[in-house]
Amino acid sequence: MKSYDVVVIGSGPGGYVAAIRCAQLGLKTAIIEKYLTLGGTCLNVGCIPSKALLDSSHHYHDAVHHFEKHGIDIDGLKVNFKQMIERKDEVVAQTSGGINFLMDKNKVDTFEGIASFKDAKHINITNAKQQVETIEAKQTIIATGSKPSSLPFIKLDKKRIITSTEALSLKEIPKHMIVIGGGVIGLELGSVYKRLGAEVSVLEFMPKIIPAMDDMLARELQKALKKQGVKFFTGHKVTSVKTTTKEVTVTADDKKGNPVTFTGDYCLVSVGRRPYTDGLALENAGVKVNQNGQIDTNDHLQTSISNIYAIGDVIKGAMLAHKAEEEGTLAAEFIAGQKPHIDYNLIPGVVYTWPEVAAVGKTEAELKESGIDYKVGAFPMRALGRARASMDIEGQVKVLADAKTDQILGVHMIGARAADMIAEAVVAMEFRASSEDVARISHAHPTFTEAIKEACLAVDGRAIHS
Repeated sequence: MKSYDVVVIGSGPGGYVAAIRCAQLGLKTAIIEKYLTLGGTCLNVGCIPSKALLDSSHHYHDAVHHFEKHGIDIDGLKVNFKQMIERKDEVVAQTSGGINFLMDKNKVDTFEGIASFKDAKHINITNAKQQVETIEAKQTIIATGSKPSSLPFIKLDKKRIITSTEALSLKEIPKHMIVIGGGVIGLELGSVYKRLGAEVSVLEFMPKIIPAMDDMLARELQKALKKQGVKFFTGHKVTSVKTTTKEVTVTADDKKGNPVTFTGDYCLVSVGRRPYTDGLALENAGVKVNQNGQIDTNDHLQTSISNIYAIGDVIKGAMLAHKAEEEGTLAAEFIAGQKPHIDYNLIPGVVYTWPEVAAVGKTEAELKESGIDYKVGAFPMRALGRARASMDIEGQVKVLADAKTDQILGVHMIGARAADMIAEAVVAMEFRASSEDVARISHAHPTFTEAIKEACLAVDGRAIHS
C-alpha cells in the first residue's frame, strides 16, 4: 500500500495549490482527481473558460460599437462562434496541461478516480474500470469544490434549461436567453451572449443584482448593462420553468405578486452553487457536515477529525478560487508546523462584466449595521484622462474610511480594469493604510488607478480632478 504524508482530494485551485505547497515543504504528497483533466471547476468549466469567452465577446462588441469612433472601419464583421468556442477550449487545455506540469515538477503523485474514505487514514480510489486502489493518508485535505445549484421545481435538461457548465459550450448563439439569478455567474455569461447578439433577460429574486456587494456597485452595474441591452427584472420570484424541444417558458411573480411569463430558447439557471461532497463517504472517517452541506472546520481548517482538513467551496465562506488557494496554502503550512493566517475581510470579490466590478472590505450597509462611523470618498471614472482616451468612462471608485482613524475599511469600484486595480486596495488594507496614505502615493498618469488616489483624496473633500 502506498503511503503519503498528505493526500489532497480534488485538483481545483485550492487542491493543486495545497498539493504544491505541501511538496515544497518536504511532505510526500498525492492528489486525487475524478475527471480526466486537472484544474477542477475553475479551470475546466468556470473561471478560465468564462473569461476566455468574455474576452472574445468583448473584442467583438468593441469592434461593432467602438472601432468606427476610433477610426477603424471594418466591413463584413461577423461572429465565428465555433472558432470562439474552440479558442476557449484551447485556453482550457493549455491551462490544465500547466497543472500537470506543476504536479510533475513538484513530484506530486497524481491518481485518477473517485476518492472515498475507508477510514480516517485510508482512502479508496475507484478508477473508470471500477478497480479500487487503497492508499494511506497521514493527513488529508478535502478540496472537492462545488456544483451548480438549482431550484426544486426546475428540471435541468442541460439542453434548453442549462447551468453555467452547458452555457460555456453551446452550439449556437441563443436568440433569447433567460437568466435566473442576477449574481456573478448569471451576469457574466449573460454579458457574453448579449454582446454576441442574443436578447438577455435577467430575473433576480432580490431587490437588486449582485446582492452581496455594495449598493453603489449594484446600481451602477445594472445601469451599465441596461445600456448594453440587458433587461432586468428584480424582485421577481420564479415559480416554474417548462421546456419544449425548442422553447423555454419561465413563469415568475413580479414585485406586486402578479404572475408574468417569459419565453426564450435557452434558460440559464444561475442561483448559486452547492458544496460537492458526493461519494466521499465522509461518515466512514467521522467527518461532520452542517445543515447547508458544508464541512465544518476550525480556524486551522481542520474538520471534526484532526488529521482531515477541508478548504474552498466545501466549507463556509465565499466560493472564490483565490479564497480556496489561500486556504490550501494555510492547510499545507499548518500541517508542516507553521503558523499561517488568513484575513477573510481582505479577500476581494470580482465580477468580470464590462465594466468590471471589484470590491474588498466592508460595504456601507455592513458599516451601518455595525454602528461604525465612517467617511466616504468617491471619484467618477469619466473624470480620468485615461478613461476618456480609451472610451471606458463608466463607473466610479468609492473608498470607505474610519471617521476617527482614517483607516480604509472598504473599497468598491466599477470600471475598466477594476479586477486588476482592486489589488492596490487589498495591499493598502493589508498594511492598515489610511485614505491619506494612499492619497499621498504617486500614481502614474494617465492610468485608471488614479481613480483610487482621487477617491482617497475625496474622503477629505480634496479630490483634484472632480
